[in-house]
Amino acid sequence: MNLTLYRCSLFVALPLVYFFGFHMLLARVPRTRYNSNYLLSRRIMGSALLVLAVNYTIHFVWNIRMTNLTATILLNMATYFLAYWLFASAMTALLDRASLNRTRFMTHLLLWLAYSLLAVGVGFLRDPARSCALALMAGCLVAYGLYLSYQILSRYKRATRLFANTRSDDIGAYIRWMSVFTWWAIIFGIGCGLLTFLPDRFVFIWLLSAVPFFIYLYCCYQNYLFFHEDVERAIDEEKDVDESVPVPEETAGARTVHTDISSRIGVWVANEGYRTPGITLNQLSLQLCTNRTYLSEHINRVYGMTFRDWIIGMRIEYAKNLMTQNPQMKIQEVSESAGFLSLSHFSRTFSEREGCSPARWRQGRI
Repeated sequence: MNLTLYRCSLFVALPLVYFFGFHMLLARVPRTRYNSNYLLSRRIMGSALLVLAVNYTIHFVWNIRMTNLTATILLNMATYFLAYWLFASAMTALLDRASLNRTRFMTHLLLWLAYSLLAVGVGFLRDPARSCALALMAGCLVAYGLYLSYQILSRYKRATRLFANTRSDDIGAYIRWMSVFTWWAIIFGIGCGLLTFLPDRFVFIWLLSAVPFFIYLYCCYQNYLFFHEDVERAIDEEKDVDESVPVPEETAGARTVHTDISSRIGVWVANEGYRTPGITLNQLSLQLCTNRTYLSEHINRVYGMTFRDWIIGMRIEYAKNLMTQNPQMKIQEVSESAGFLSLSHFSRTFSEREGCSPARWRQGRI
C-alpha cells in the first residue's frame, strides 16, 4: 500500500466529515412551529457523520488496516450498519416522523448490537470459516441497507403522490433531493462495503469516494432549510384534513355527486379560479361545497391526471394565450398572472411541457 496516499486521503476526508457532523448537530437553526422534524433530522444526520468520522480517526491514528485487516473489515461493517440506520432515521424524520417510535428505535439498536457482537465473534475464527462469516456479514449488511432504502423511497413516493394530488404547486420538488441522496447512498453504501475488501493499494478510493457524497448531503440540508417549512406545513395540513374528513363509500349517490361536481368545476374554470396562487385541493373543495375525496377522485377519473398536473395544465394554456395576445408583456408578469408563485417554477414547468422556454415559445409565434 502507498501509505502516503492512504493517509492523505484520510487527511482530506476527516476535517470535512467532522465539520459537517458537528455543524449539523450543533449549529443554531431558528425554531418555528414547523421545523421540529428538520431539527431532529439534522441532529440524527450529524450523529451519523460523526460515527463515520470516528471510524476514519481510528484508521488515521492507529493504522489498523496495516496491522489487522480482518479487524479493519469488521470495524467498517459494524460502523456502516450503524450509519445506515442513522441515515435512514434522518430521512424518515423529514417524511414520516410518526414511524420513529420507541419500538422501532429499540429494534434497530438491538440489531446493531447483535451485528457488532457477531463481528467480535467472527474476529476469533480461523480461515476458511472466517472468510465465509465475513462474506455472510457483508451480505447481511447489504440486505439491511437495501431494506432501509426501500423504506425511505416508499415514504418519498407516498409524499410526492400526496403533494401531486392535493397541491397546485410543485412541493415535491423541494424533497426531490431525498430521492437522489437515497439512490446515491445505496451506491455509496454498497460500494463502501465492497471497497473494504479491495486490495490495500486501492483503499484510498474508499475514502475519496466519500467526499463528494458528504458535500452533496451537507449542501442539500443547508438548502432545504429554506423550504422545509412549506413541506412540513403541507404534510401537517393534509394530516389534519385526513383525520376530519371520512372516506365515502362508492354508491349510486356518489356517481350523482360526480355529475354535480362537473358543473361546479366548469363554472370555476370559466371564472379562471385556477389562477389563484397556491390553490390546494382542500381549498377548492370548500369553494365548490363538496367533499375533497370525491373531488380528487373525479379529477383523477375524468381528466386522467393528478390535481397538480390538472391545475398546471390550465395555467400553462392561460399563459400561452396571454403571451400570444400580449407579445410585449414581460414573462414575469405572465407568470404572476397565470398563478405561478415564482418565475423559475413557471419557466421550468413550461419548458418541461412545451420543450422550450416561455420566451422562445413566444418568439416562434410572433
